[in-house]
Amino acid sequence: MEVADLLELEAIRRLKYRYMRCVDLQLFDELRECFAPDAVSSYGDGRYSFTGRDDIVDFLRKSLTSSVLSLHTAHHPEIDLTSPTTATATWALEDTVFHTDTGFELHGAGYYHDTYVKIDDEWKIASTGYQRTFEHRSTVARTSGAG
Repeated sequence: MEVADLLELEAIRRLKYRYMRCVDLQLFDELRECFAPDAVSSYGDGRYSFTGRDDIVDFLRKSLTSSVLSLHTAHHPEIDLTSPTTATATWALEDTVFHTDTGFELHGAGYYHDTYVKIDDEWKIASTGYQRTFEHRSTVARTSGAG
């Protein structure tokens, strides 16, 4: 492997980390820039599939409202450069999502399967999606605050 290849791998890692940060901080305009224009997604084991970065980001914007707090981590990447302008990767996923209005909490894990394309010398997500290995759902008891 050449040093140039290692730099490409690092650029892809940084892209995935930026994607996760933008999801959790609800930075939807910046998130949009992580995707290729014709990107596709398949979230929730394929239940939520979209074509085009605008549709993907619109779904995330509607799903991650101001009452949703989330933490998504992607780690243990297995990245393969398949050409000078394409790559594939598998990432371990762990996420926690909390709805402050209802007390609903989800904690899960799975694996992302992504493809990437280099456009104008910048890596973009061409496809992304995950398959769950587990998902735990619960509701946090709410109290009135009186005591």
